[in-house]
Amino acid sequence: MAPAAAAVAGARPSSLPRPSSPRRGRLVRACSFPRAAPSARPTTTLVSSKPFCAAGHPLTRRRQGRPLCSQAEVAGTTVDDDEACELVSGSDLVIGEGDDSVSAYLLKAVKNNNGTGILLLSDVFGFEDSATRDFAYRVACNGYNVLVPDLFRGNPWKQSPPFDDDLFARWLAGQAPARVSSDIDACTRWLVDEFKAAGVSRKLGVVGFCYGGGRLVEALARDAEGCFSAGVCFYGSRMDASLGDRIAAPVLFVCGDGDPLCPVETVRELGRRARGARAAVYAGRGHGFAHRPQSVEDDADAEDAFNAMRGWLHDHLLA
Repeated sequence: MAPAAAAVAGARPSSLPRPSSPRRGRLVRACSFPRAAPSARPTTTLVSSKPFCAAGHPLTRRRQGRPLCSQAEVAGTTVDDDEACELVSGSDLVIGEGDDSVSAYLLKAVKNNNGTGILLLSDVFGFEDSATRDFAYRVACNGYNVLVPDLFRGNPWKQSPPFDDDLFARWLAGQAPARVSSDIDACTRWLVDEFKAAGVSRKLGVVGFCYGGGRLVEALARDAEGCFSAGVCFYGSRMDASLGDRIAAPVLFVCGDGDPLCPVETVRELGRRARGARAAVYAGRGHGFAHRPQSVEDDADAEDAFNAMRGWLHDHLLA
């Protein structure tokens, strides 16, 4: 890890190496989350299935103008835009039925798929935001199947300045925690059915940013049966450090020491409480630096944080 990142000691130190060729594992038992309705596999409606290309996205390139997948050096090889367009396919999904349905999209690696499912929980700007899609695309480029749900049921926070605290508080109050948790659990059950129970993968991972990072902590604390084998939490907001005692999956916490929405003290407390957790604290970085870099300095640490996440997922899901 770059010198800017200070690793907080955890139960399982990791050198966060570059991934080698992944291995597919054997079938493991499925697991269940608390359900509000009788047990049943979530119904899935395939809305559309299409190749997904990030090259046309307005935020696909960082400030230096480099393609995201080229930065990832997929399978150890730098790829150009045409190759990157062939690396990932995308499907729009509706998980569940009626009032309990959740819109989502699934990005799947095409050429180097390792069979492993990742649940990605977005920030307040929602699952269709270009920065979220770009990051999910880049994770998929590294061999994963990335499910990104609509946590806000079509009503994400809008990026329209100036920011209004009262408006945001009212918007956030409309995102019922019980409903959000239920949607995350439904998506988790879907991943279990599609990947673990079907024998495609023996492990699942979860990644979250900001609002999604806070919900990641809650989801892992609910995960009594071990559906997830690893998590990566980027500057989670509204995190409850007391939940760390109930988290069994190893979690990498990533934050900047200049982020008022994700206090370093909370991250370190979670790192102490959660088994196998580690933290990477980046000096001088603020909120959102890893998936919304705003400067050349942000770019460098965003790249380092992505590589740390990639190594963490490889160590705990594929090795």
